[in-house]
Amino acid sequence: MNNPFMQRFNLALRLLWRDSRSGELTILILALIIAVTSSTAIALFADRLQRTMTTQTAEFLAADLAVSSSAPIPDAWLKKATELNLAQARTTEFSSVLMEHEEMLLASIKAVSDAYPLRGSLKITAEDYATETVSQQGPTSGTVWLEKRILSALKLKLGDPLIVGEKLLTVTRIITYEPDKQGDFFSFSPRAMINEADLKATGIIQPGSHVHYFFQFIGATADLKAFNQWLKPQLNASQRLMDIYKDRPELGSALQRAERYLGLSSIIVILIAGVAIAMATRRYTERHFNATALLRCLGCKQNEILWLYSSQFIILGVLASGIGCLLGWFAQEALFQLLKNLLPRQLASPGLLAVSFGFIIGMSVLLGFALPPLLRLKQVSPLRVLRRDLEPLPTSAWLVYGLAIAVITVLIWQYTQDLKMTATIIGVGLGTLLLLGLLVYGLLRFSRKLLPSMSLTWRFGLQGLLRNSQTSVSQILAFSITLVAMILSFTVRTDLVDNWQSQLPDNAPNHFALNIFPAQKDAFQQELLEQQVNGSRFYPIIRGRLVEINNTPVQKVVSKDSQGERATHRELSLTWTAQLPEENKITEGKWWTGEQKGLVSVEQKLAESLEIKLGDHLIFTIGSQQVEATVASIRSLQWGTMKPNFYMIFSPGTLDAFPSTYLTSFYLPASQKNVLNTLVKKYPGMSVLEVDAILQQFKTILAQLTQAINYLLYFALMAGFTVLFAAVYATLDNRIFEGALLRTLGANRSLLQKTQLIEFSILGLVSGLLAVIISEATLYVLYTQVMNMDYHPAFLLWLVIPLTGALFVGLAGFWGLRGVLNKSPMRVLREL
Repeated sequence: MNNPFMQRFNLALRLLWRDSRSGELTILILALIIAVTSSTAIALFADRLQRTMTTQTAEFLAADLAVSSSAPIPDAWLKKATELNLAQARTTEFSSVLMEHEEMLLASIKAVSDAYPLRGSLKITAEDYATETVSQQGPTSGTVWLEKRILSALKLKLGDPLIVGEKLLTVTRIITYEPDKQGDFFSFSPRAMINEADLKATGIIQPGSHVHYFFQFIGATADLKAFNQWLKPQLNASQRLMDIYKDRPELGSALQRAERYLGLSSIIVILIAGVAIAMATRRYTERHFNATALLRCLGCKQNEILWLYSSQFIILGVLASGIGCLLGWFAQEALFQLLKNLLPRQLASPGLLAVSFGFIIGMSVLLGFALPPLLRLKQVSPLRVLRRDLEPLPTSAWLVYGLAIAVITVLIWQYTQDLKMTATIIGVGLGTLLLLGLLVYGLLRFSRKLLPSMSLTWRFGLQGLLRNSQTSVSQILAFSITLVAMILSFTVRTDLVDNWQSQLPDNAPNHFALNIFPAQKDAFQQELLEQQVNGSRFYPIIRGRLVEINNTPVQKVVSKDSQGERATHRELSLTWTAQLPEENKITEGKWWTGEQKGLVSVEQKLAESLEIKLGDHLIFTIGSQQVEATVASIRSLQWGTMKPNFYMIFSPGTLDAFPSTYLTSFYLPASQKNVLNTLVKKYPGMSVLEVDAILQQFKTILAQLTQAINYLLYFALMAGFTVLFAAVYATLDNRIFEGALLRTLGANRSLLQKTQLIEFSILGLVSGLLAVIISEATLYVLYTQVMNMDYHPAFLLWLVIPLTGALFVGLAGFWGLRGVLNKSPMRVLREL
């Protein structure tokens, strides 16, 4: 026991035990536990939700990884996948005309291997449609499964024979759902599914046939990554790895926004926790100035003082973070139980790495926000035992704010893995906070001139803020940060959900009609009106390929595996229009007016991938001819609307020399499906693409994401309000002491209540105004630069948030001061 280290450690433990018994550290421990609990729960929830959603969205590929090819892939690729323990499946898709009972229909034939599907499941039904069953395997050899529309079009029923090419098969089931319907012509035609063993006997696939092959794989993440890296350099121009974010841009953008929101929710809890811990530690250190002065008189050096208190906080941090991690684990389990009817049945297991992040966050937040106030304790002078008014020198502002900002920045980046989002929140938030802090300080100084004209109650209330302007400004900014965090969480969530719902209303187009001849356009449009079918605009379509940019072959400009490479290795659907499509928005340049030949508008992401700028000269090949156009504008568009979207839109008159067909989309409820057969018979050259199954799949995932985000928001707000109250209570010592003095001098209970209520209400009102300004500035940059969403000012917040801030901060202050009103001044002064 003569070891100096152990002696100091034992002293630290005794002091910690004394403080814990007296309730000295209650607020700080509570704030830290809430912070770690919230952070751990959100980290676990976000991690499990993202991995669950990634697994579920893999159903869109029926695998974890898929290779699309126009020809069978080499056997060496399959051998490599086997070596890496990857399960494999294959599908082959092509178009063929089916004929029965003197009726014919162009259908999409899909031949599947026995292992298909690797992810997700097929849904089938019998002829009565009464029960829908789930199948983990496709049709057996000798049978064929059909979509309902093929049955009605060819006058078939279950058990009937159907000739596919040269092979006679038996219709045994009706397909109601397949997980991996691709976004191409083959998949959107009515589906007939056969077993791969019958493919050769059909005799349909011959040299030169237009066929798509899909090779699908599942396995461990590390094995998939290794196979991906091995395979990618060997792909040719007709082969590509399929990815949910690139091959489903409407779904990928929604998932990316949801992931960014989950990251934002984690940021919110960190910000609020940091504010609460900093304020609680400040209160703790101020109440230990006298004890520290006594220790200095007994011979403790400055470094020993710092070690003594730091070791206490490290012990507290370990205990509180451990408790918070455990509570966070149970909290996320409870959250998933609440959502069990909304989320997929197969949920990803909790990740230990996410739990460790919660523990690291607790220690990091404690270090970043508690260490700077603790550093003041080493500056306490021994003379304070004689002069209680002798305050220690304040810690360097650069150290205080720099360390806290550094910790927050690192944690934000770690949560979001998005440098742009991190820079946006930190840069815009701090810049606006600094400017408004100076403004508040100036307003407080100016308001001193108003004191003589105020009543006694208002004068006392305002003087509570003016007596120490710097402290008041720091409190206002602290409450502002908390309110900003809550505003950002609520506003982004609301706009995110509204954005999804606006993209996919109940009557969103779920069918596309293409290859409509110009002479049939008016009649087809009239047919839709007579059938009371809601359709979108008709667009002329010409197939063409981009070949040169500013006289440079496009292959020399495009980068491998980019969106530009995929777009330039195939023909694009080119169109022209005098009016800008309603879901499109000009981001650069301007839209043409009148007939200005030779101009083209390019989709924004494709322009970025190909480095296309305003004024660039593009050359397209259409058939055997070339067309030149100058880039007049760059457009952003919403892929999730399920309306016709185009990479390239030309000005009227540019493509008049080429024959064209028309394309449109329309909404058709399930009860009117037979209308399609009427349309196909009336317009035999037209093709109808049915995307209602894809749309329903998309809506299901968005509904699950929306509900999960709702519960996540409530959890974050609950934690925020709890920590907010802890932060308010941590700043009340001086006011309780002043209230006791006023009661000693004769102030009655009513005056104290009104004075303190006015003081904290003004504090909340100003904090609310600042919070609205900061949040609007941050949202503008966040929406326009990071999340690619439209920004709309929330004018209602300018009224609601300041009043809400005044109400809650005022009530929190009033609640914290009830000890002054209920106890004698002498007892309050003794407690302090």
